[in-house]
Amino acid sequence: MEYRRIKDQDKIEDPVNEDLESLRGKPILDVAAPYDKTKWKMKSIVTLALTFLTSSQAILIVWSKRAGRYEYSVTTANFLVEALKCALSLVALGRIWRTEGVTEDNRLSTTVDEVGVYPIPAALYLVKNLLQYYIFAYVDAPGYQILKNLNIISTGVLYRIILKKKLSEIQWAAFILLCAGCTTAQLNPSSDHVLQTPFLGWMMAIIMALLSGFAGVYTEAIIKKRPSRNINVQNFWLYVFGMIFNVIAILVQDFDAVVNKGFFHGYSPITVLMIINHALSGIAVSMVMKYADNIVKVYSTSVAMLLTAVVSVFLFNFHLSLAFFLGSTVVSVSIYLHSIGKLQR
Repeated sequence: MEYRRIKDQDKIEDPVNEDLESLRGKPILDVAAPYDKTKWKMKSIVTLALTFLTSSQAILIVWSKRAGRYEYSVTTANFLVEALKCALSLVALGRIWRTEGVTEDNRLSTTVDEVGVYPIPAALYLVKNLLQYYIFAYVDAPGYQILKNLNIISTGVLYRIILKKKLSEIQWAAFILLCAGCTTAQLNPSSDHVLQTPFLGWMMAIIMALLSGFAGVYTEAIIKKRPSRNINVQNFWLYVFGMIFNVIAILVQDFDAVVNKGFFHGYSPITVLMIINHALSGIAVSMVMKYADNIVKVYSTSVAMLLTAVVSVFLFNFHLSLAFFLGSTVVSVSIYLHSIGKLQR
């Protein structure tokens, strides 16, 4: 009798067990994982920022030229870009240290193994950034924009090889459409020889595409190898090596000009804006790699190329052609297919 009384009391006091017993043998509905609104918001902000900054990048480079040439040293400009990015990373870290304190994930002190991987992408970005200036000696603006689309395919291939991430057939089809759409949008209907580019120009464009793709994918692999590591610390070490390599480039290429004419010779307000733009673009790229991936970066920069054409309507009296509207439509379809392919992967 006493045993029965205790059993009855347990049933009354523990309704959870009763509920679990009643659910046995019944299908349990899947519960969606909590929606990370903060991460989605950060991803959206950095992607939009990268799109805006990239769309104005080409315009500022063209504006920084005088009489068709660069009066300033491009190596010093690249050094200042890396120095500004490094300074901004330190400022961001300072704010984090004041609010959250110094932790294992946000301290600058590190190991040789962790730092030893940063010289590789830093060197690749150095060559790629220098080629970005010098390619205009062999390629006109429309030809450069078209050849730049080689980066789309190279990023997709290297993304698969280095990060071992498989892309669906729909995503590969979206890549091809994206490349075709951007190319179509930038064709000049008044000329039959838009791609009449010297062999050296083609080689520089191909090297740029491979370097950009490899450096981007390699940097993403480094950043995501330790997800908890603060992105500003990772950026700091990448930009430190970028500064070192750019100092070497100045000594090798422009040492005499810097000594005789000065470090800031030929600089103008447009040059300063271009440097700020490049620095903010670099930080935005690293943020996209941290919170998204290189595929998002490729689509962001591709949309930016179309925005550049729209802005050029007001700044340079650029006329929107039928090819531009057709290319824009293809790019939109490509973005939609990529999102569908990502969900079905």
